[in-house]
Amino acid sequence: MKLYSISQFAEKIGVTAHTLRVWHKEEKLIPAKITDGGTRYYSQEQLDNYFGIKRIQKEKKVIGYCRVSSYKQKDDLERQTENVKKYMIAKGYQFEIITDIGSGINYNKKGLNKLIEMIVSGEVSKIVILYKDRLIRFGYELIEKIGQLYGVEIEIIDNSEKSSEQELVEDMIQIVTVFSCGLQGKRANQAKKMIEELVENDSIKED
Repeated sequence: MKLYSISQFAEKIGVTAHTLRVWHKEEKLIPAKITDGGTRYYSQEQLDNYFGIKRIQKEKKVIGYCRVSSYKQKDDLERQTENVKKYMIAKGYQFEIITDIGSGINYNKKGLNKLIEMIVSGEVSKIVILYKDRLIRFGYELIEKIGQLYGVEIEIIDNSEKSSEQELVEDMIQIVTVFSCGLQGKRANQAKKMIEELVENDSIKED
């Protein structure tokens, strides 16, 4: 049971410690625990009750997260999802699948945002991904750290690097595009030319 000192509890509900002592004397709000030395402690339940909050204990889920970079890879997304599902079924997990279509360097994807929100709200026990870069290309350790803070494990089915060359090109184009927005003059033109060359080379390979 989480406990708060009288000063912590007073700050959270917006009153003074003196007010809490008066409420205790008047039996309006009796501390959840009082030590032999007379130190008062208040519980999380008392805090929730004060604000009229009813905490619902949610059953934690295993989340299978699958991602591809573009709509051209929807078939790949379906295969990836099927592989992750088969793996989790074999493991006996009760799971939910979250999918995304978007660059591995884009942190504002709908599915990724939903996943992070579920982590911080205590709904996730484990994240299962096919490859490490399916979660995110840069900053994986940051997502991993967030998970650790909330007791969430990330389980990678295959630790080998499996990004397609096309996907790497698309991510590179996005990186150059983002950084070129802050450039001016000659440097901006050089960045624009680099983007055009990347797009052109990518188109040639597809043909």
